[in-house]
Amino acid sequence: MKVLITGGAGFIGSHLAEAYLEKGDEVYIVDDLSTGSMENIESLQEDKRFRNRIFVRIDNILNHETMLELIGICDTVFHLAAAVGVKYILDHPMESIKTNIQGTEKILELCNKFKKKLLIASSSEVYGKHTHAPLIETDNIIYGPSSKFRWSYAASKLMDEFTALAYYRTNGLNVTVPRLFNTIGPRQTGTYGMVVPRFVDQALRGEPLTVYGDGTQTRTFTGVKDVVKAFMGLMENEGSFGQVFNIGGTEEIAILDLAQKIIAITGSQSGIKMIPYEEAYEADFEDMERRVPSIEKVAQLIGFKPNDNLDDIIREIVAVMKKGN
Repeated sequence: MKVLITGGAGFIGSHLAEAYLEKGDEVYIVDDLSTGSMENIESLQEDKRFRNRIFVRIDNILNHETMLELIGICDTVFHLAAAVGVKYILDHPMESIKTNIQGTEKILELCNKFKKKLLIASSSEVYGKHTHAPLIETDNIIYGPSSKFRWSYAASKLMDEFTALAYYRTNGLNVTVPRLFNTIGPRQTGTYGMVVPRFVDQALRGEPLTVYGDGTQTRTFTGVKDVVKAFMGLMENEGSFGQVFNIGGTEEIAILDLAQKIIAITGSQSGIKMIPYEEAYEADFEDMERRVPSIEKVAQLIGFKPNDNLDDIIREIVAVMKKGN
């Protein structure tokens, strides 16, 4: 099988590429390296087992000719290319909206043209300002005003979902949409606001762990290996097409408690520094107080269940980051 991964040099994309290469498939990657990195796929390119089965194109998904060629070649498409991370989106609002909406429209148009199977990665951000848990795929959506650009990413990903489901209903395109809840693991960077790699890096350096807001906001975290298994399982099951699925962990934890856990696991002498949101981001920033998924739907369809607990994932991240330092 020939698999195309947009954003394949990114954190999740590189792990997905590795899984399909290990399976014996050909993997085609397109990435403009705006948030991805060649370091993520360097070992895959150098592995003698994979050299004749990995093909990398450094380009933007908005390049029609490139995407026409790659989607035409491949059997299955994973669309992971997107502006990611709260900090990146707030710093690049126009670019983020254009990439997330126009890029997805381009992928959908060409996959429909060639009738290729497609997975479009969405985000738990689409749920907006809900405070209840667990979040279910059929829950209503609650956003803040358009003047608060924090919600532009959520709205763009929701538009991606609407467009994908419209292609399924109108044209019969085999497309599935997983909503990811805070995926973590090796190769993730804290540069764009991702909390776990940022905390681990600070702890290893002996610096204070910077907790934004009051630290009572809660999240669940999912190991990237579990996410990859879910992606592959969904694409192999025809029952996933035209559907949205939560993909997430089950351990809810407050961000302040997460910081303390990482300090304990690393054995760091770091303290914790509380930083108001207006200092970390901007004056009109809003955060989600809780983000906990129901995973019953995906469990029923493909038997998805997170295998890795939070402590084990953090230990793996710590080990990899120590080697990098």
